[in-house]
Amino acid sequence: MKMIEQFFEKLLWDLRLVVIVAVIVSAILSLAMFYVAAVDAYNTVAHLLHYADPALDTAQKVALRNQTVTHVVEVLDGFLLATILLIFALGLYELFISKIDAAHGAEGASNVLIINNLDDLKNRLAKVILLILVVKFFEYGINMSFKTPMDLLTFAGGIALIGLSLFLSHKAEDHGPILGGDKH
Repeated sequence: MKMIEQFFEKLLWDLRLVVIVAVIVSAILSLAMFYVAAVDAYNTVAHLLHYADPALDTAQKVALRNQTVTHVVEVLDGFLLATILLIFALGLYELFISKIDAAHGAEGASNVLIINNLDDLKNRLAKVILLILVVKFFEYGINMSFKTPMDLLTFAGGIALIGLSLFLSHKAEDHGPILGGDKH
């Protein structure tokens, strides 16, 4: 009976290696998103070269500027998504396969990429996802037209909620009290 138990436990332990599929796919998707964002950045800069054209009137320049800001925000969004995928791939690898010795021994290694447990992975992903949501909100805000005072009030409420979410995520990282008092 002990032999069957040992065999089964080894089989279960080795089954964790299936996570390598998610690691590889996430890494490939991360590279793909970095490529897409880099191409978008190049196209944005190439498109912007027309901004200095003296033949453009003020309205055309304003439209080009607004388009450029929107494209820059989209590029940032692409890079942030690529970063999420990279952190996810590295985190899964560290949690289920093996520690990444190069990351732990490297002088320039960031603590963002060193994952010790599922909570670390979740917290790091949540921070980057929050950044993506802030960038998306900014993108929508740029293109938003305010027709009524309620539109402006709603937008201001959204900004206040973003500020609150950033404040709470920062406080959660410190593990200190949310409002007032001393840190533990």
